[in-house]
Amino acid sequence: MYLNPLLLQVFRSVVWIYSAITFIPWYFFSGAGTNLERSRQIKARSVSGHPAGPYRSANSQEKLVAWLHHGVNTLDKMFEHAAKKFPQRDCLGTREVLSEEDELQPNGKVFKKVILGNYNWLSYEEAYQAAKCFGSGLTALGQKPLCNIAIICETRAEWIVASQACFMYNFPLVTLYATLGLTAIAHGLNETEITHIITSKDLLQQRLKVSDILCDVPRLQYIIVVDSKPTTWKDIPRGITVYSMDTVKEIGSKPENIDRRQPQTSDIAVIMYTSGSTGIPKGVMISHGNIIAGITGMAERIPNLNESDTYIGYLPLAHVLELSAELVCISHGCRIGYSSPQTLADQSTKIKKGSKGDTSVLKPTLMAAVPEIMDRIYKNVMTKVEEMSKFQKTLFVLAYNYKMEQISKGYSTPLCDSLVFKRVRALLGGNTRVLLSGGAPLSAATQRFMNICLCCPVGQGYGLTETCGAGTISEVWDYSTGRVGAPLVCSEITLKDWEEGGYYSTDEPNPRGEILIGGPNVTMGYYKNKTKNEDFFVDENGQRWFCTGDIGEFHPDGCLKIIDRKKDLVKLQAGEYVSLGKVEAVLKNCPLIDNICAYANSDQSYVISFVVPNHKQLMLLAEQMQVKGTWEEICNSSQMEKEALRIITEAAISAKLERFEIPKKIRLSAEPWTPETGLVTDAFKLKRKELKTHYQEDIERMYGGK
Repeated sequence: MYLNPLLLQVFRSVVWIYSAITFIPWYFFSGAGTNLERSRQIKARSVSGHPAGPYRSANSQEKLVAWLHHGVNTLDKMFEHAAKKFPQRDCLGTREVLSEEDELQPNGKVFKKVILGNYNWLSYEEAYQAAKCFGSGLTALGQKPLCNIAIICETRAEWIVASQACFMYNFPLVTLYATLGLTAIAHGLNETEITHIITSKDLLQQRLKVSDILCDVPRLQYIIVVDSKPTTWKDIPRGITVYSMDTVKEIGSKPENIDRRQPQTSDIAVIMYTSGSTGIPKGVMISHGNIIAGITGMAERIPNLNESDTYIGYLPLAHVLELSAELVCISHGCRIGYSSPQTLADQSTKIKKGSKGDTSVLKPTLMAAVPEIMDRIYKNVMTKVEEMSKFQKTLFVLAYNYKMEQISKGYSTPLCDSLVFKRVRALLGGNTRVLLSGGAPLSAATQRFMNICLCCPVGQGYGLTETCGAGTISEVWDYSTGRVGAPLVCSEITLKDWEEGGYYSTDEPNPRGEILIGGPNVTMGYYKNKTKNEDFFVDENGQRWFCTGDIGEFHPDGCLKIIDRKKDLVKLQAGEYVSLGKVEAVLKNCPLIDNICAYANSDQSYVISFVVPNHKQLMLLAEQMQVKGTWEEICNSSQMEKEALRIITEAAISAKLERFEIPKKIRLSAEPWTPETGLVTDAFKLKRKELKTHYQEDIERMYGGK
């Protein structure tokens, strides 16, 4: 972008004068010098002295940390500890629905819009008592300790109350995504021999009842619906009884139903079915001790975490990132306000125009997000910047570049934050102090945008369901991009040589290899699936390890960078290895692309791609190309496909992709990839097998030259 040199000089002069006047008092009072010093410190070291590791956090060189408080080694004890320490503080909050209405869109579709009121709160003591009564009620309905119980429910306060009840009474909780395929849900329920399901009215009506899935689960006896409004249930299969959560709590509040069997550290707390980017989902067995260790490691990376913090919960609680984040908050007495992707911000799809989204009302200080959501915020804001007047755009770019320069030195920019970035920051309520990113790699451009425009650090994390979501998290004063931080205090990481991919711990300048995570957070394996348990092993000291299949490199300061994935590596006909994940990560930064899946056959000489184009960018391109038609017709146009490929190729070349890594042919997809389509997981990771099946005809066309 061209900037007037005179205007640039005037802006720099004003900023220089302001900085000169305020720098010395600000430097000493803000702790900027300390933060800069921290960012340069060694964050992890190899305890063996060997470049392969194992690497441990500088804070846990002698011993890995397994719990927050001495003796608090199970989840029921953790919740009891919090309830005793913060009895009257707000714990779980839900917004009141004031009104709902159907709104007709210009395209003829009808969207449901809501007007929501303030948050109503359960205190820690109230939440604890509710969980205790609910668990007692489940016991009265025949639920036995160490026997599995399933939850298929949206992210809401009742989910946490139900889960805490199960933790208290030692009922292993089976979590299943509502968006999993019907076969996968039935598989999970039958494999774990479920007799009781906890769900919501909407999911029972729209997902479980209409699909005949209840008839496919022969052991099922009870369905507990968490909604408080009484409803009569028709067409429920014979032999299944439906109760409301309130009724079960009422049953459990009677004195004769209070007895409970407390869990041991090694008892299974959760069997979490991964949404699975390949095949039938696997149930990961997570013990109480695993979760306690995982949340201990995560909490250590959030500075000054305490009861004054507010967290907004909206990601699926069936995902390890969200469940761990909320349990971290509960262990520290924070309050959790519930939301959904459709009501998160003022501009969200279900929020009626003129009324407030959840972030505006709650004003959270802490938030977790998957890169897909942050990429959307980034693209939406940058699109609005392009629509600004020349003066506004120039001011934004100047402020952006100035702040980027300052934060790289460890300094903040209060003037720019209040004058330029205040409105962008207000998108998430205006008070966010830490944003935790996980679930998939975050692009450098999006991470830098979040740092600058939302005025808060992004803690990029790396972990898997198999490690309780715990592995690494970058420190809040580390503003480097593309890295996932040092190992958490609960875990250690070893790099294993991978000959086929050419990665070795002896590589220069940085040791590289497959990432192996060890520690008390490593889970107990897959439920009834011995063949898949080869990825887990126990070393000579009795410590559990998990082989992730991801390739990483350790930098000199002890931070890890994910550089490849074994399963994403394809060998082309001429012998070149292509990392599909690398191609996708690079090309997702192209403004024309909302999502992309790279694909390659080993018997072919080039890469192809399926692309979900950005609606606004493609329509502008169509206008320039004078291509008319519906969205589907434009996506199916060979002329548009050719032009989009040219733009993508330019982006690939400028990002320095190798010749053989650049897609030679593409397919523009008119339909977005959402968990509901079954083409991505709930964390928006690509399901390569399903995408291959879905686009099989296009693969044949692109490789067959038809």
